[in-house]
Amino acid sequence: MDVQLLTYIIVGAAFALYIAIALWSRASSTGEFYVAGGGVHPIANGMATAADWMSAASFISMAGIISFMGRDGSVYLMGWTGGYVLLALLLAPYLRKFGKFTVPDFIGDRYYSNIARLVAVICLIFISFTYIAGQMRGVGIVFSRFLEVDINTGVIIGMAIVFIYAVLGGMKGITYTQVAQYCVLIFAYMVPAIFISILMTGNPIPQLGFGSKLLTEDIYLLDKLNLVLNDIGFNSYTDFSKSKIDIFCITAALMIGTAGLPHVIVRFFTVPRVKDARTSAGWALLFIAILYLTAPAVSSFARLNFINTVDNTAYTDTPNWFKNWEDIGLISWTDKNKDGIIQYRSGNALEKNKPQFTSERGQYNQRLVLNNPTSNTNEIYIDRDIMVLANPEIAKLPNWVIALVAAGALAAALSTAAGLLLVISSAVSHDLMKKTLKPSITEKQELLLARLSAATAIIIAGIFGIYPPAFVAQVVAFAFGLAAASIFPAIVMGIFSKRMNQYGAISGMLSGLIFTATYIVFFKFISPEYNTSEYWLFGISPEGIGVIGMAINFLVAIIISSITKPPPIEVYEIVDNIRMPGENKW
Repeated sequence: MDVQLLTYIIVGAAFALYIAIALWSRASSTGEFYVAGGGVHPIANGMATAADWMSAASFISMAGIISFMGRDGSVYLMGWTGGYVLLALLLAPYLRKFGKFTVPDFIGDRYYSNIARLVAVICLIFISFTYIAGQMRGVGIVFSRFLEVDINTGVIIGMAIVFIYAVLGGMKGITYTQVAQYCVLIFAYMVPAIFISILMTGNPIPQLGFGSKLLTEDIYLLDKLNLVLNDIGFNSYTDFSKSKIDIFCITAALMIGTAGLPHVIVRFFTVPRVKDARTSAGWALLFIAILYLTAPAVSSFARLNFINTVDNTAYTDTPNWFKNWEDIGLISWTDKNKDGIIQYRSGNALEKNKPQFTSERGQYNQRLVLNNPTSNTNEIYIDRDIMVLANPEIAKLPNWVIALVAAGALAAALSTAAGLLLVISSAVSHDLMKKTLKPSITEKQELLLARLSAATAIIIAGIFGIYPPAFVAQVVAFAFGLAAASIFPAIVMGIFSKRMNQYGAISGMLSGLIFTATYIVFFKFISPEYNTSEYWLFGISPEGIGVIGMAINFLVAIIISSITKPPPIEVYEIVDNIRMPGENKW
């Protein structure tokens, strides 16, 4: 049976399962729509949280990033894992005990201010749409490659599936659908990893195969990868090329930023008790670790296999998978020396063999070319996101494994997209309308508004997937930077500082936001030619600047709150209550 037919069968069966679960668990109240009625079992919530956490970025992009960045890519692995631990231990149980539906709900009530609530709503909507754009585009790419439909058609199909279980089921439908999606995605990730580990090292455990000797040579896999990469002009796979301060700040920004992301925080409102929130956090960490500890192995397997398969191969002899990915633009070959042989080297495959003057920054472009003479010999452009998706094909695994990976990638993208859409929906219907603009609306009207908000958000997300902004890659830095510099400090101070008042919180959030946004906009959009370590503040890249934004937020908030009127006595009682051992009645 060919790959396309198998993919239709496996993906179709998975979609049918998701829709059936959504119809079975349709939400009938705002409590079920926002937090699944607060009655989800901790193990089920742990699986759902893991699926929510492991988006297309985790399933597809993380191993791809590590494949190309080597040890530098470990900042994403450490940052995202550490961010979850920070969230689970430091924030989630307290927010669950607070007993409200959303993060803006906590910030608005804790800081007794609709302005603070509105700032939180704006941040969460921006962060959520940033992520959804990537998820929907990922859905379109998987459909285009494996089901041979247009990318835009794939996005529309993904929109329709998410519409059914997000709009009808709300958090209740999403939760149980995500349990199924976790099972699909983790099976789809582990099966090819185990297969390839056995083929390359003879070890069925990928994490151990990662540090084992190759079956075909008396050399360790990572040593072989270092030798191969050095031979074709790349840095050693196991060396850091970034400065220690930048590595630290990027890792910290990812940790802090992901701990402030809304779609995972809300998952801890779905369990019956605070104790269950802690338990489900532990289960989720276990479920997440299965994939995250496997990603470094997958990345090294994929990079070595790709080089061995492609480099110095005649283009006419390349396997079908190469040309299939080339057809949708995620691999590109430029025969620079007209010999018909593919040369994979360090550098930009689309760069010509002489210095270019393409803009007012031509002198800078010339300097890049002259300082990197090997760049002009590279003939292959590779999109990092294909490394996981193409890995089974590169390793010549059975067709059903290839189809399974497609289903897993869709499960990862759709599960996170659904969680983010619910965050947007609740931010609009509950925090903006019910709590701020129209507090008199009934529960029935609020539920209808929530569903309309979710439907509208799905349409906007689909538009982003079909017409992705040219700067989506740069905007990812915004998501982490804004979350780190705005939401995280406000939550932490709201839990652990009785004296923190609305003036301090609002001033801190705005200060962190303005600084972080200005820094990223300057280096990513206005003057990218200065986006080098010699111009960065303290040598910190835009990806790590959220740490400084967070520090500014804390500093400004503490100073302003200390010289302004303290919070009302009711706020002191709120803080005492959420920090006191025991349970609140839901």
